[in-house]
Amino acid sequence: MDASLEKLADPTLAEMGKNLKEAMKMLEDSQRRTEEENKNMLKAGDIPGPLQGSGQDMVSILQLVQNLMHGDEDEEPQSSRIQNVGEQGHMALLGHSLGAYISTLDKEKLRKLTTRILSDTTLWLCRIFRYENGCAYFHEEEREGLAKICRLAIHSRYEDFVVDGFNVLYNKKPVIYLSAAARPGLGQYLCNQLGLPFPCLCRVPCNTMFGSQHQMDVAFLEKLIKDDIERGRLPLLLVANAGTAAVGHTDKIGRLKELCEKYGIWLHVEGVNLATLALGYVSSSVLAATKCDSMTLTPGPWLGLPAVPAVTLYKHDDPALTLVAGLTSNKPADKLRALPLWLSLQYLGLDGIVERIKHACQLSQRLQESLKKVKHFKVLVEDELSSPVVVFRFFQELSGSRSDPMLKAVPVPNMVPSAAGRERHSCDALNRWLGEQLKQLVPASGLTVMDLEVEGVCVRFSPLMTAAVLGTQGEDVDRLVACLQSKLQVLTCTFQLREEFKQEVEGTAGLLYVDDPNWPGIGVVRYEHANDDKSCLKSDPEGEKIHAGLLKKLNELESDLTFKMGPEYKSMKSCIYIGMASDDVDVAELAETIAVAAREIEENSRLLENMTEVVRKGIQEAQVQLQKANEERLLEEGVLRQIPVVGSVLNWFSPVQASQKGRTFNLTAGSLESTEHTYVSKVQGTGVTPPPTPSGPHTKQRLPGQKPFRRSLRGSDAFSETSSVSHIEDLEKMEHLSSGPEQDTQEATCPGQQPGDPALQDADQTEALQAGTQRPEDCPQGEETESLR
Repeated sequence: MDASLEKLADPTLAEMGKNLKEAMKMLEDSQRRTEEENKNMLKAGDIPGPLQGSGQDMVSILQLVQNLMHGDEDEEPQSSRIQNVGEQGHMALLGHSLGAYISTLDKEKLRKLTTRILSDTTLWLCRIFRYENGCAYFHEEEREGLAKICRLAIHSRYEDFVVDGFNVLYNKKPVIYLSAAARPGLGQYLCNQLGLPFPCLCRVPCNTMFGSQHQMDVAFLEKLIKDDIERGRLPLLLVANAGTAAVGHTDKIGRLKELCEKYGIWLHVEGVNLATLALGYVSSSVLAATKCDSMTLTPGPWLGLPAVPAVTLYKHDDPALTLVAGLTSNKPADKLRALPLWLSLQYLGLDGIVERIKHACQLSQRLQESLKKVKHFKVLVEDELSSPVVVFRFFQELSGSRSDPMLKAVPVPNMVPSAAGRERHSCDALNRWLGEQLKQLVPASGLTVMDLEVEGVCVRFSPLMTAAVLGTQGEDVDRLVACLQSKLQVLTCTFQLREEFKQEVEGTAGLLYVDDPNWPGIGVVRYEHANDDKSCLKSDPEGEKIHAGLLKKLNELESDLTFKMGPEYKSMKSCIYIGMASDDVDVAELAETIAVAAREIEENSRLLENMTEVVRKGIQEAQVQLQKANEERLLEEGVLRQIPVVGSVLNWFSPVQASQKGRTFNLTAGSLESTEHTYVSKVQGTGVTPPPTPSGPHTKQRLPGQKPFRRSLRGSDAFSETSSVSHIEDLEKMEHLSSGPEQDTQEATCPGQQPGDPALQDADQTEALQAGTQRPEDCPQGEETESLR
């Protein structure tokens, strides 16, 4: 490339291309820096300093830009990092630099060059996307083209608008029709740009009975148009979708075009499916968009081109109105907006453009075919042969619902509505968790999680908008499907256990089930202690302390479940959040364990609270008894023994045999006891043994290696076949020993001895028999004893 740049006659262009190459290489090569250098550069770049009087060279400035771009990558998520720009991206970036250089030419050369760039780009786009005899408007904001088209429609339908202004609109209000599936905020943007009130917008609902639930209802639209005409309004413009923003469905553009021609309405089409117009095979619904009055294209994300403007293609015969509407301009700077796209289209060529769009559609079809083989996933696809957008959702068949996986699970009349709502919330939470997991595991897939009004939370795969930028390949789709299959068991097990866990918690005393629609785990539970105020929504310090101890105990069980503590969904009270399950869980044991552990923690906390008062009273009682004991000792020994010198002489001639007396405080019983027994027996008294912690009826003994809350060992890898057989043999031996003690005793005696021999009545020998062994001295010499196994 350097040799090609040197052949350029204009040295400025050669130097510009060389500098751009060096600058991009420096900005993209962030792997050379170490972590220590990153830290230092970030600190230096974040602190704004005074503008240097002598200036800086280009390398220093680019180094500063590099630090600002890549210096804080460790603090940001992976998805927010800047993507590497390919050669086609370099051409788009060169267009911005080249536009600044071209603007310095004289007016005549600048006019000719900008006209050539604008006409070439318009002609190429119209031919690629089958829009004959069209004009093009290039704009940075994607919605700006539609706002200009609305201005053109107003000027076309209101002939006196230039003279009378909004007085004309007041007498006959214009109406702009938008689909209910249009992208959010579009109507508000148009009203703000055009200065129209919100009643000028008309929201057209989607199909409810027949057809896709994301397509505009044509019959209802015609009814709305007739009603507006009867009220004295003017139907102005209709915005149709060739690929809705949510699921990529296409409106019935052919029928909408007929309706617009009937009532004189401007038809504008937008959507991601317009990219398929460049392919050899195009669906009839998308192909009808070539007959519309205008359409908006976004070639930047489709082709992976950064900083490339969007394009609005339109057909109109009056250049004066297009100039008034702002669609055309005599300023060379406005015409130079097409320069980055002009350069990029030439670099890619027609084959390169078609190949990128075709590759994105093939990725969608590949994922769609793979999802058909995976159970419990519903795919929302309008056209299986050419849909570039795949929206899927995990679902679980419900009792009393439709069994067709392609239909929405609609509850029948005999199903409780609250239960159906809980199932919907459960699926939404699981799908939200699934989408976030897939985005982390396969970042090149470019997945997005969205919440649809009818279907709920779904995951969308739209490679036309992401594949060219992220470099998505077929292997990434295969990885995505593999990750889906690996998460399927967790999803199904957790979904099945949620309702069962809710019922167990509601039937367990002291536990309250918290319905959190955003939590994807088994459920959320809160322990209601004795002083819990149910009507209060503020934080509870006592409950928070109990739940903190409960969380610690649950994590010490080393089960497969994950536990975390957090505030309740609708209040600030602490709760225990139970994570997802990959195996069958005994929810009855889980709920009972939580209740018993929380109750024990509450009782221990009460004991600690009362301990201060108990200890204080015990100390006072001990002081009184010790003082009384000192008085008794004084009376017993006499006054003379208390005199220092005399007392020593008396104690030497006649020592006093006084017993050592003291007091010990039993924390368990809360009583003061004498230490006389301790000095006599030389053993510390154990006091009263506290009763064991009561266990629930669902608490069961676990076999060695079995983790808590496992319902059954079937299908579990906790035990191998060999260990299971050996454990059964051990149980049989223990049963054999306990059922036949007399036979074991006879087998344990020495030859020549009878079972009733008095020697066997010795205590040591009895212990030997119980242990299954014999003492050597009780057997004749030369004979070996046989031990029991």
